[in-house]
Amino acid sequence: MTIDWTNVREDFPILKRKINDQSLIYFDNAATTQKPKQVIDAITNYYQNYNANVYRGVHTLSGEATQVYEDVREKVSKFIGAKQKEEIIFTRGTTSSLNYLAKSLASKIKAGDEILLTYMEHHSNIIPWQQLAKEKNANLVYVQLTNDGKIDIEDYRKKLNTRTKIVAFTHVSNILGTINPVQEMTKIANEKGAIVIVDGAQAVPHFEVNVQALDVDFYVFSGHKMLGPTGIGVLYGKMQWLEAIEPAEFGGEMIEFVQEYKSTWAAIPKKFEAGTPNISGAIGLGAAIDYLNTLGMKNIKAYEDSLFKYLYESLLDIDGLKIYGPDDLCERSGVISFNLDDIHPHDLSTALDLEGIAIRAGHHCGQLLMRQLNVVATSRISLYFYNTKKEINQTIQALRNAKEFFNG
Repeated sequence: MTIDWTNVREDFPILKRKINDQSLIYFDNAATTQKPKQVIDAITNYYQNYNANVYRGVHTLSGEATQVYEDVREKVSKFIGAKQKEEIIFTRGTTSSLNYLAKSLASKIKAGDEILLTYMEHHSNIIPWQQLAKEKNANLVYVQLTNDGKIDIEDYRKKLNTRTKIVAFTHVSNILGTINPVQEMTKIANEKGAIVIVDGAQAVPHFEVNVQALDVDFYVFSGHKMLGPTGIGVLYGKMQWLEAIEPAEFGGEMIEFVQEYKSTWAAIPKKFEAGTPNISGAIGLGAAIDYLNTLGMKNIKAYEDSLFKYLYESLLDIDGLKIYGPDDLCERSGVISFNLDDIHPHDLSTALDLEGIAIRAGHHCGQLLMRQLNVVATSRISLYFYNTKKEINQTIQALRNAKEFFNG
């Protein structure tokens, strides 16, 4: 299948936007992606034609909304290779999913147990476990990183033991772009009987993910990083675990039967979806998956890999620019964090914004990793398939202009 990637850009209305009289160049895709008109239209169609609550009505609109909502669950299940659609729980996003797991798994943790994390985790995959450890008087243990920004597998092996009850780590670092060896890490953790939880927010939008092949216990990600709307996310869990844990939120359709002093829960997945769900968000996510499937995830990865290589090599040509993360591009996904001379990333981002270029600046919700890198902040360029080499060329020139301006 041959794809005209330039023509694909026509599906994204916002890319026609002007910023400071310049055509928008959007390189902040790790924070959120732009939405194609197919996703926007699907959400609009729901509100205009079959807006109703799911499950709760026998009338036509409710039936239509429920059917589409459940169809999306099936789409998500197939998209990530789940065994059955009931293993898919809709949440508000990756952060929401991780917080939910920290609450639901609390009964599995006792004083002296250990929760194993890495130094490349997003704050969303640190703070919930800090709170759980504090509540249960458990211990947090961190895996070291290698000098080139990868997880130190030997340190990982060494720190896993019979006290380790939960292992939580990212599939792809939102700062370094490092693709972690999930299968290997899961196998090692399973040998110690630990529960494996993977943050897939930066992985699912960019390449094929199969949760059965990875053999993880839980896998979480967000819709808005893969063309979908904000406020919708996914918590995948193996059925054996979903049956074993208790819900963390209560009310609405998650209830089967209510008595004065006790209640029973609805069947999975309703058991974990209290209250009115984000119906329009799920519908938008379904449309996003349809769009990604039309392009093909293998095609997307191949194009992004070529674009990433071009960007990486172009950045290396700028004197005084330091890139963080693995040198082997096969071990990275489309995120590059860097610093340019002594220019503060906020100043650099502001300078690029004046030329219509949106990049990220700051600690990227990764203060632990920033300290490991011995920096306060970095600039970050993150790609998606609607970006182009022409945009990269313009950005490289803008970086050169900024270097000349700030250094006199």
